[in-house]
Amino acid sequence: MPKNFRGVISALFVIALLGIFASAIFAENSSLRLDTGEHIYQTACVACHGSDGKGTPKSVAGFEQPDSFPDFTRCDQTTAELDNDYHAVIVHGGRYRGFSQIMPSFSEALTTEQISKVIGYLRHFCREPGWPRGELNLPRAIVTEKAYPEDEEVISSAVNARGAPGLETHVIHEQRFGKKNQIEVDVPITFQDQSHIWYGGIGDATLGIKRALFSNLRRGSILALQGSVLVPSGSRTHGFGSGTTTFETFAAYDQLFRTNTFFQTQFGADLPRHTDIAPQSIFFNTAIGQTFGAGHGLGRAWSPMMEFLAQRDLVNSAKTDWDVLPQLQVTISHRQHIRGDLGVRVPVTNTFGRPIQLQLYFLWDWQDGKLTEGW
Repeated sequence: MPKNFRGVISALFVIALLGIFASAIFAENSSLRLDTGEHIYQTACVACHGSDGKGTPKSVAGFEQPDSFPDFTRCDQTTAELDNDYHAVIVHGGRYRGFSQIMPSFSEALTTEQISKVIGYLRHFCREPGWPRGELNLPRAIVTEKAYPEDEEVISSAVNARGAPGLETHVIHEQRFGKKNQIEVDVPITFQDQSHIWYGGIGDATLGIKRALFSNLRRGSILALQGSVLVPSGSRTHGFGSGTTTFETFAAYDQLFRTNTFFQTQFGADLPRHTDIAPQSIFFNTAIGQTFGAGHGLGRAWSPMMEFLAQRDLVNSAKTDWDVLPQLQVTISHRQHIRGDLGVRVPVTNTFGRPIQLQLYFLWDWQDGKLTEGW
């Protein structure tokens, strides 16, 4: 028998045993102490995940740990996960969220209350306070920046639906470092029809640093500040750039309610180095939304949102540009680390020369797995 085939048979045998064990060991609940999360963990989870939460060695567990196997002591990995994510995997097994089938379903073995207790116990393995919890990582709006520091790749595009044809795409890299910090690199690429001639090029690239100043899971709130530098890499002649270095700063505050309703606010300013070339401006963005989950809240997530966007140049007689942007974000992969959003940005005031735009993005939370994983 080929060696790799024997490995598959062994893995399937272990999975079958785990499923049988998960059901049989709870058949006589009255004889087991299952009143705390620790009791449940020691009874149902310790055989695979170890008493320390780092995972049982292969020589003991009998199977090779997959790359996605969790180390619950790694705060940088576990704090970003939602309780709901753990709940989905415990109820339906690993395959439900695109993880290994080695993780069996405990839907017949544990009650909802017991699952909540054991998830609470899993949280104690992270011994470092101060990490913002994943519940505060709200659905990303198309324009409004959120406060949570994250690891994402985003491709965001805006297509003119009225007026002169044009397309602007932002390639955005966001990378978390430390407990509360994030760097952001944003490179815009623009194509425009100007007097029936198409021009294209890179716009003003952005390099920013964000820091979460405050987060409280019980209150559902998080506050962050970001400072950025916009490099004049775009052509001012074709309107792809401002022609001067610009410093941007903003505050972002997000609030989550128990009903999965949320709002995000962002207030900031763009401060060009040479104000004779480009004016200073202020902006205020806010997004209001609600998340709905299929499968009793454990499956695909749908998040309709409405953004209200305001921007005003700090010059005499300037008026405030107001836009609205209804949109819908949806999780694409089973693991929910691939998401998409589609919306329409509509100018409300000062509409002359400001087209209606179809806006969308594709998001990859690369901390949760590769693009090819979790489907």
